[in-house]
Amino acid sequence: MFREMRRKKQLLSVELTEQILMNESTGVLGVSGDDGYPYTVPLNYVYENREIYFHCAKAGHKFDSIKNNRKVSFCVISKDDIIPEKFTTYFRSVIVFGRAVEIEEDGEKLRVMRLLGSKYAPGLDEAGDKAIQRAWNILCVMKVKVEHMTGKEAIEPD
Repeated sequence: MFREMRRKKQLLSVELTEQILMNESTGVLGVSGDDGYPYTVPLNYVYENREIYFHCAKAGHKFDSIKNNRKVSFCVISKDDIIPEKFTTYFRSVIVFGRAVEIEEDGEKLRVMRLLGSKYAPGLDEAGDKAIQRAWNILCVMKVKVEHMTGKEAIEPD
């Protein structure tokens, strides 16, 4: 169902691929947007147990697109060194394919929001809980179950 990577020498191990997902702060979510146009949006996320979590409002392009088609892709770049004299880029990246679903159970929704808070605002748990409560009624938390992922690294052109 998913394509194999063409340049197998550049394939990263599952462990390193997951390490990139755990350690980076921003990824780009790709969805099927309005009129079939791809729509990509950068967002903060948490990776845990082969699942990617993020939050959004319960209205808007991202939310509406996921409601219409749960299939998404997610890309994270952890290295992007341009080497002008070699006309190339040494990079390290991950691409994930999966299906996004809204987390509706309050306990799980709160757990994920606290995970996001501890990743992006460590040590601010009390203030984070207050921010979560203020936004609770319009807050949507999404989970992407990883169906396929690849990590890729280019160090030298082949």
